Amino acid sequence: MIIQPARRTASVREYYFSRKLREIDALNAARQGRGEPRVINLGIGAPDGMPPQPAIEALVASAREPGNHAYQSYVGLPALREAFARWYARYYGVTLDPSCEIQPLVGSKEGILLISMAFVDPGDKVLVPDPGYPTYSSASRLVEAEIIPYDLREENGWWPDFDALERMDLRGVKLMWTNYPHMPTGAKASPQLYDRLAAFARDHGILVVNDNPYSFILNPEPGSILAAQGASGCVLELNSLSKAHNMSGWRIGMVAGAKELVAEVLKVKSQMDSGMFKPLQLAAVEALSQGPEWFDALNREYARRRVEAGRIFDALGVRYDAHSAGLFLWGRVPGAGDGERSAGEVLSDRILGEAGVFITPGFIFGKNGRSYIRISLCARVPVLQEARERIVSKLHL
Repeated sequence: MIIQPARRTASVREYYFSRKLREIDALNAARQGRGEPRVINLGIGAPDGMPPQPAIEALVASAREPGNHAYQSYVGLPALREAFARWYARYYGVTLDPSCEIQPLVGSKEGILLISMAFVDPGDKVLVPDPGYPTYSSASRLVEAEIIPYDLREENGWWPDFDALERMDLRGVKLMWTNYPHMPTGAKASPQLYDRLAAFARDHGILVVNDNPYSFILNPEPGSILAAQGASGCVLELNSLSKAHNMSGWRIGMVAGAKELVAEVLKVKSQMDSGMFKPLQLAAVEALSQGPEWFDALNREYARRRVEAGRIFDALGVRYDAHSAGLFLWGRVPGAGDGERSAGEVLSDRILGEAGVFITPGFIFGKNGRSYIRISLCARVPVLQEARERIVSKLHL
């Protein structure tokens, strides 16, 4: 390399799952050489079901139209913004102005970096949940912010400890990330929690951003922080079609909130791309029109998978919440680690090495996840059953 990379890149590493997938590829090659079956990957939450059929048909039909392959508006089609607004009104009880309070995104993950760039200067402080989605921290590092972890603990239902937050030095804090239903723990929010978060935001002049992609998964009462009392102007919410509509690879998301906040996000986004492919937007309109029966069918399947994932944890002696929400089952591992490796990492490595099953260790989500492991529900029931049989057999349980 003839030049040095930007200093900001030294603060982040390649994403954990990117590195782990290479390791699993190498293990699969070795296992194939020994005549052993491939590793069962229960790590990443990538839905394996099909999207709504009307969305697929809209994509195909609109892709055949010659005029649909040009650059699109930075703010998205009016039809898409209106569909997002109807979706929020129907399922969350939130009224949004589609002309200025909704910004479509290339997946909500893009929004994490765009929001960080729009509102955080070098040296500003950002409150990040521990455990939490690693991208909140990596995006904060890339904009050269100071990360201030705040603890989420099992004994508090994986909710913020507001007394502890109030005792913290909050000077210079610009942004706070929240995520409910929570990844990785599956904890659900309540209207009262959202009200308290909005009040905290107003009291301290902090923008609270709730990341909400799991709200329909094993969660009978989807909620939004935008419905909180006094939320306008002090909160944003990210959402997407990735989980609730089996469309993770389509990269269709959104950010919603007060007009002036959304405008700042657009200011950054408009420098980075030239609008979403029109057939994708028209397909998203169809997906967002799905009624409760779509989510009911989705959740019947995930409920079956949650039971099978629980049987894996039962065999391992791992304690878990059988009624958690989201695409994962999160469990506390008995015992301790071995020096540098946490208890969750030790068990994860053992299961991968001996049984050929990958279960995510909780340490990657923060220090409060060190005693935990996480199973993705994005595997069919027979796959989860095979994983359990391998684990019981190879670990002699």
